Amino acid sequence: MIEGIFVEGLIYSIMALGVFFTFRILDFPDLTVDGSFPMGAVIMAMSIKSGISLPLGLLLSLTGGILAGFVTAAIHNYLKVPHLLAGILTMTMLYSINIRILGGRANLPLLRVETVMTKVSDMTQRFIPEEVAYLLFFLAVVLIIKLLMDIFFHTDMGLVFGALGNNQQMVVTQGINPATMKLIGVGLSNGLVALSGAFAAQYQGFADINLGQGIVISGLASVMLGEFLLKSEKISILTTRVILGAILYKAIMYLGRYYGYYINLTPNDLKLLSGILIIVSLMITNYKSMRR
Repeated sequence: MIEGIFVEGLIYSIMALGVFFTFRILDFPDLTVDGSFPMGAVIMAMSIKSGISLPLGLLLSLTGGILAGFVTAAIHNYLKVPHLLAGILTMTMLYSINIRILGGRANLPLLRVETVMTKVSDMTQRFIPEEVAYLLFFLAVVLIIKLLMDIFFHTDMGLVFGALGNNQQMVVTQGINPATMKLIGVGLSNGLVALSGAFAAQYQGFADINLGQGIVISGLASVMLGEFLLKSEKISILTTRVILGAILYKAIMYLGRYYGYYINLTPNDLKLLSGILIIVSLMITNYKSMRR
């Protein structure tokens, strides 16, 4: 049970890192996430069913998410459409695209096929329990992604992204095109989201076009919960608290799912619980700002 919470939290922390990139670094509210998450899942599922190698399937999922982010940023940059509307447009179009990727189906099971999960299980079944093996595997994956992000944000391009979110005019005065930076940033963000969707589909055993419904709320809740755990402006701490926030969010959802019946809370109320978490986080943040 505990291992399952941590595994799911780590898988969804990859998505939360993508949401953190756009919402907190770029200051670009992006709803493409609800479409790019299932896109990563369906691309991975079809890759597995088509006999494509697992690393290549993950790479294709990552690429699909990046392209989805490019579309959102291009709509915003070149058609002068607001962030939110651009994301909604791409998310809506991705619903149909995801169905086409699945060959006209709404979902695809991944039973009796080789996935990353079965690979990890086969390699470690003689030594450690399956859930522990999954936990160690995803811990390693998330730590590698976190390390790469920390390094990236210390490069010149990474510092430009931070400046772009704080003061776009300053970036312009330095001779940097903010439209290009947004294109790259939103693309990378949705690439991470799609990669998370690819892992989620393999862990759950199926890909579904509705996997991304409300996923941006989960990402935002993870980011905000993490902000209450650690206080720092160092990028290494910022990414760490996003990961911890995702695990905490999954733990809260687990408690709501399995113990919520004491207060008549059903699985149908989990989206409501997610929204309330974000509202409470915003209220606490505003209260602390007023106190300061």
